[in-house]
Amino acid sequence: MIASSTLRIFVVEDNAWYGELLEYKLSQNPEYIVRRFTTAQSCLDNLNEKPDLITLDYTLPDGTGDVVLRQIKERLPEVAVIIISGQEDVRTAVGLLRQGAYDYLVKDEETADRLWNTIGNVNQQLALRRENERLREQIGQKYDPQRAILGKSPQMQQLFSLVEKAARTNITVSLSGETGTGKELVAKAIHFRSERRNNAFVAVNVAAIPRELIESELFGHEKGSFTGAVSRRIGRFEEAHRGTLFLDEIAELDLNLQAKLLRVLQEREVMRVGGSAPIPFDARLMVATHRDLTEEVKQGRFREDLYYRLLGLPILLPPLRDRGQDVLLLAQSFLQTFCSQNNMADCRLSPDAQQKLLRYPFPGNVRELKAVVELAAVLADGDTIQPQDLSLRHASTTQETNTPDGDESLRTQTAAIVQRYLDNHNGNILQVAAKLQIGKSTIYRMIQNNEIRVS
Repeated sequence: MIASSTLRIFVVEDNAWYGELLEYKLSQNPEYIVRRFTTAQSCLDNLNEKPDLITLDYTLPDGTGDVVLRQIKERLPEVAVIIISGQEDVRTAVGLLRQGAYDYLVKDEETADRLWNTIGNVNQQLALRRENERLREQIGQKYDPQRAILGKSPQMQQLFSLVEKAARTNITVSLSGETGTGKELVAKAIHFRSERRNNAFVAVNVAAIPRELIESELFGHEKGSFTGAVSRRIGRFEEAHRGTLFLDEIAELDLNLQAKLLRVLQEREVMRVGGSAPIPFDARLMVATHRDLTEEVKQGRFREDLYYRLLGLPILLPPLRDRGQDVLLLAQSFLQTFCSQNNMADCRLSPDAQQKLLRYPFPGNVRELKAVVELAAVLADGDTIQPQDLSLRHASTTQETNTPDGDESLRTQTAAIVQRYLDNHNGNILQVAAKLQIGKSTIYRMIQNNEIRVS
């Protein structure tokens, strides 16, 4: 149970004896700060103190409970108001509860005890709300671009500036960059710095979902709409209502679904598979791809009208090889985290190891760097990583000879990293997927294509 904290309470009661009784009873809890008022106006005049809870006599000399409740809620919509009345009128009670009252109590010899219990429940709910706010604040700090995304290079400073600008509005954001550059991390940073931070961030990797299921995944389905649809399912657009929907690898969406997505974005409503009623939604959209969408449009693989609908604020994430000393900044951060999580002594990179990292082009970008330095921490003798501990696929010392030639080379690099992790984690696919922050379906696909093996 979450511990309660200081609770500021206003007691509004024109009967002096009864008001003093309530004030005395509630003051028995040292965490309750109680103020008593005898008129509605005196209470309203002091709402700037922002009480957490108000007990309100229904019949006051200068106003009835329904009128005063409305005035309170207009100024402090979150405050809990408990109505205390001398009459047991069900219709009045229901009306006040619909108007926003937390509870309705009838005055009798047990009212003070019931009020004590009700306020205890309010306090627990407020404590939970404060805890949720604290956790949301921590998440917001975690995804602060200056903390979550390390980098001091000019390219990263420009990226941070764009993230801040994107967070101020609801403009669609299109993220592009090579695999492993951190597109989802940037999307989360924008979301958790925006006004939508208290609502859901829903991420969907379009490439990881079978083509026949993607429409149901995005838009939902009704019970019985297809074989296996045993119950209604809401889609990701509905899940992201008032929050953010992040569609990763958007270029992998087939043309038929592209047309449906375009209509959804134009109408701001979805139709579940097998449904007949459109469902409005309010979700901010962010998309990402490692492909060049303009080239995809030229080749007829991506709709031009959808491309312009999604373009919004384009943000290009720089590859790691263009970020200079950021490589060492990231490497040391990954080492520190890895050693801490595995109860190892802190590791450092020798000068020669640092130079080896700086000369390497990292075709797998930040994701590859993380895998390389974590493996090096395991292989190193002692707390200093030497060049021979860094398992780089291309061992030459110049970027020109290290540059991978095309998608096949990048695929080979990725397979090598995944294979190393599988070997070091006894073939545990779920563990490797979590460590590398990739989908387990990606690993299974690589196994099926004989790119990697599980011993």
